[in-house]
Amino acid sequence: MAKEKKKGMNLPNKITCVRLVISVVVLVMLCIPWSSFGVEFPVYNVLGVENVNIKYIICGVLFLIGSVTDFLDGYIARKYDLVTDFGKVMDAIADKVLVNGVLIILAYDKFIPLIVPVIIITRDIIVDSIKMASGSKGKVVAASWPGKIKTICMMIGVTLVFFYNIPFAFIGSGIRIDFLFVYVATIMSIVSGCQYYFANKDFIFSEV
Repeated sequence: MAKEKKKGMNLPNKITCVRLVISVVVLVMLCIPWSSFGVEFPVYNVLGVENVNIKYIICGVLFLIGSVTDFLDGYIARKYDLVTDFGKVMDAIADKVLVNGVLIILAYDKFIPLIVPVIIITRDIIVDSIKMASGSKGKVVAASWPGKIKTICMMIGVTLVFFYNIPFAFIGSGIRIDFLFVYVATIMSIVSGCQYYFANKDFIFSEV
């Protein structure tokens, strides 16, 4: 009975699917040329922060919700022993669609430097390849602490980018806290990628 329950669409898997739907909604909202359909999102000047487009605020809220579900589904799955192969696959897909898709669009819209999604996506390809190679030989590659820091900083940074660095923009210090989190995430992405490689290179290239 316990095995059958774990194979079904349990709560963590449902949360993951919700995150995937949220991811698609965010990308659609960002990609559609709304003005071509006669739809214009309001743009406001908020306490000196100019050109705050409501479209990005809405996407920021959705992105934040999606980010919270990323931690929630994993926590529930581990705590109640509800980890499934379906959940692992869908969780990885939902994460890549949400974060990488958003980074590409934000770079295209000139909210963040293009180098950020290039580094993040390249790192993901390398790490996923290492995980597949290790998995084919029976070794499970655990998440590293730089990778966890990267995820947390990226979620915070991208959310703040969507929110035009509010509330920190009101301080007027000239420091872009949103960029700071994004850059730290990018650096941690490189560090974790190198860590994955050096920790598994001997195992990957072995003949066994």
